[in-house]
Amino acid sequence: MSKIAVVILNWNGEELLEQFLPSVQNFSKGAAIYVADNASTDNSIAFIKKNYPAIKIIENASNGGYAKGYNDALQHVEADIFCLLNSDVEVTENWLTPILNHFDEHPEVAIIQPKILDYKRKEYFEYAGAAGGFIDQLGYPFCRGRIFQALEKDKGQYDDVKEIFWATGACLFIKSSVFKELKGFDEDYFAHQEEVDLCWRAHNHGYKIFYVGT
Repeated sequence: MSKIAVVILNWNGEELLEQFLPSVQNFSKGAAIYVADNASTDNSIAFIKKNYPAIKIIENASNGGYAKGYNDALQHVEADIFCLLNSDVEVTENWLTPILNHFDEHPEVAIIQPKILDYKRKEYFEYAGAAGGFIDQLGYPFCRGRIFQALEKDKGQYDDVKEIFWATGACLFIKSSVFKELKGFDEDYFAHQEEVDLCWRAHNHGYKIFYVGT
């Protein structure tokens, strides 16, 4: 089984950490958990140190946004697989196992995303990523489970494993070797679309990207 690190990017998100870290800690057995802090000015770091001493903290020198924040932080993480997880995502029991199994069984796969449901309306897909991303002939990104602002109800229609074009940055698993080969995210993207660009470049290097919704 590959060695995995779950890395949560944080900026002044103490309340989100308080709400969502419990599920990550409880259901991520075998994974190293990191919080990469983008120069927060609230009590995020003190909160983690007091309540989650097993979680490792990486303190970035500045708030460089999503792309630079992860590029800087992941230089300090040793793992086979990086899981980039938004601080407002609740994970469920056994969430890592299908992902890691797919990586181990399919060496050509470099990036994976799971099914992502709306936190407040769990019967619907989440806007950010849903059930795997694609891109149309005009270069417009879209997802299974979401077209523009319309979100589908989860009726099991995407309980599958499927090759996709891009994986959402809200919960993105990537082989560390591939992340380094691609030189990480393009920091011209401060926030949004950086994961589409990363996946596009991964495709150009011959790698496969999958959605694992089982």
